[in-house]
Amino acid sequence: MAKPAMRKLNHLDGPLKLRIRKRLRQLAADPFNPTYSKPLNGLNGLRSSRVGDWRILYTLDEVNSALFVTAIRPRGDAYR
Repeated sequence: MAKPAMRKLNHLDGPLKLRIRKRLRQLAADPFNPTYSKPLNGLNGLRSSRVGDWRILYTLDEVNSALFVTAIRPRGDAYR
């Protein structure tokens, strides 16, 4: 997880933090599930997952079977 994403996660309130951690576990199990995520147009390899008004932006390293979270942001800031 990128340091800014980790800092943002650590500063969120308890219930939202739990919801985001739950989604991260779901994404780790199935990162391409359309229920949990979608690819971002024009940003090759970047995917987004919605948790309420927040977005988790991540990429996948298929060679190492790793999910890398690049950002956790409110919806209005996520795509800028």
